[in-house]
Amino acid sequence: MSTQSPRHTAEGHDPPPAGGILWAVAGELRSVLALPAAMTMQVAHPAVGAGVDQHSVFRTDPWGRGERSLRSVQLWVYGGAEAEAEGHRLRRLHAAIQGVDAHGRFYRALDPPVYAWVHATGYPVYLRAQRYLGTRPFTAAEERQLYGEWLRIGRVLGVEEREMPESVEEFWPYYRAMVRERLEPTVVARELAAPDAAVPAPDALPLRLPWPLLRPLFTRFRAFLTVGLMPPDAREAIGLEWTRGQERRLRWFGRGARVVVPLLPERLRYLPIAREARRRARAGRP
Repeated sequence: MSTQSPRHTAEGHDPPPAGGILWAVAGELRSVLALPAAMTMQVAHPAVGAGVDQHSVFRTDPWGRGERSLRSVQLWVYGGAEAEAEGHRLRRLHAAIQGVDAHGRFYRALDPPVYAWVHATGYPVYLRAQRYLGTRPFTAAEERQLYGEWLRIGRVLGVEEREMPESVEEFWPYYRAMVRERLEPTVVARELAAPDAAVPAPDALPLRLPWPLLRPLFTRFRAFLTVGLMPPDAREAIGLEWTRGQERRLRWFGRGARVVVPLLPERLRYLPIAREARRRARAGRP
C-alpha cells in the first residue's frame, strides 16, 4: 500500500495519510457495522438528540440519511481535497440547526463542545469494533496513531482545537466526563437502539416486497450491534441493557467476521469511495 504524502486541502488541513490506520479500516465493512453505535452515542447528548429529533429525516428516510452519512465519512478519510469541501458542507448544513432541547435549554448544532462530541464518539467505537471484529485489538501505539488521525479529521471538519484533547491520555478523562455528565436516554437514542424500531422499507424493489418479514430481523440485528459495540459506560448512561448471553453472541459473531471479511473481494469488503481511493494509491496516483 502506498505511503505517499497526503494531499493538502484548501485551508491547509490534511486528511489522514494513505497507509494509515483509518485508511485501512474506515471504508471496510466491519467498521461500517459499528457506525450505529457511534451515532447513538452522539444523539444521547441532549443537544444532539434534540437537533436530530427536530430537524432530521432519520424517521422518514433512514436509508437515504444513512447513505449520505456513509458517503460523508468516506470523504473525510479518502476524499483528499474533497474532505475540506465536505467539512464546509457539513458546517453549512448544521449552521441553521438550533432550538430548545427536552429540558428547555437552547442549543445550536455548531456549539463547539456539541460539535466536538459528535466527532469524538468515533474514536472509542473504532476501538471497540477492532476489539470485537478485527483480526486483533490495536496496540497502544496504534491507538495513539488512530487518535492522531482522528484529530486530523476533526481539523478538516472544523472542530475547534481547544474542544478535542490533544492526546489519548487526555481524551479518556474528557470522554468519561462527557458520558457521566452529559449523556442520557434521549428519545432518539432509545429509538436507534430499539430492537423493534419502525424502519420504513428501503427504496430497492427486491427488499421492499419482503420487508414486513425482513424488518424485525434487521432491527434486532442493528440493535444488537448498536448496543454491543458501544462502550459499557456509555451503554449504562443511556440505560441500555446488555446480557452475558448477548456478549457471548457478539464474540461469536466477531470470530465469524474475522474469518469471512478478509476473504471477501475488495469490491465487497470496501465501500466505493474507499475502494477507488485504495486503487489510486496502489497506482501511485493522487
